[in-house]
Amino acid sequence: MTKYIAFLRAINVGGHTVKMDALRGLFEALGLSNVETFIASGNVIFDGPDGDTRALEKKIEVHLQESLGYAVATFVRSTSELAQVAGYPAFAEAEMKVEGSGLYIGFLAQGPTPEAAQKLLACATEVDDFHLHGREVYWLCRTRFSESLFSGPRLEKTLGMQTTIRNVTTIKKLVAKYA
Repeated sequence: MTKYIAFLRAINVGGHTVKMDALRGLFEALGLSNVETFIASGNVIFDGPDGDTRALEKKIEVHLQESLGYAVATFVRSTSELAQVAGYPAFAEAEMKVEGSGLYIGFLAQGPTPEAAQKLLACATEVDDFHLHGREVYWLCRTRFSESLFSGPRLEKTLGMQTTIRNVTTIKKLVAKYA
């Protein structure tokens, strides 16, 4: 068994509300064990079979679609993968310590095409900078996230694929607790 974390995209937005105990039950119904949630923003921790995380993502997505009546994109990482994501030096330490800056990580189902990656990197400005590594997008926002001209929907449109975004602080808390 491996400990995984599923990052769910838009689980509690757009008029949809799923209580965390109900969400845990949906994961348990799939035969996953030791299911927990972390913050009510679609972070589900569980133990599951070793193997293909993409197949596990699809299994969860199908079950959530059938149970909730709407699609929930799901991005699964093992705790060891997540530790690597949290520790990856996407930007210089000095850049990350600038007052008002924040680092956000976008989770993808697979790495973007070279064309999509080039398109995203061309979106960099003095405020927003991007780095791609594997199935993650590292987004350095040098202002408050809500004040950036870039957004999650624009990120998805630029890459041509779905993503879900978490603050690096959330990722580091998950790693500290579960990895």
